Amino acid sequence: MQIAILAVGRMKSGPESELLERYVKRANGAGRALGISRIAIRETPESRSADTSARKQDEAAALLAALSPGALLVALDEHGEDATSQDFAALVRKALDEGVGELAFAIGGPDGHGEAIARAARRSLRFGRLTWPHQIVRVLLAEQIYRSITILSGHPYHRN
Repeated sequence: MQIAILAVGRMKSGPESELLERYVKRANGAGRALGISRIAIRETPESRSADTSARKQDEAAALLAALSPGALLVALDEHGEDATSQDFAALVRKALDEGVGELAFAIGGPDGHGEAIARAARRSLRFGRLTWPHQIVRVLLAEQIYRSITILSGHPYHRN
């Protein structure tokens, strides 16, 4: 299985980018033993439309186009459900057990997700009730992917 981070906008170079790369590298190394072939990051451009609704629609279409056929989509959204790291690991385990080819997490643009993402997503999660910059959400997501791999493999990185 492949895990994909789909994100609207480009990650700028700097400490956030370096931290993202570090967690993706760790997850790629540790995930192979579980059957996770790689962690992929796919960025799509922000829409230039002046209308918020059109921007969300454009960005949703771009995110959906970046999905692999048959992917299981999870939307990261401020209105999504709260989950623990154990819950997140269980989501990854279930996708592995079901033979999902790609587990994809979608991070929308500054205006949030368009309706097409909400319809296509199997689940919607949030990283708490706080608002996070999209660059930081990528890092948080990559860390949780790595953490879930360590939980599933029995590595002591995650302590209860």
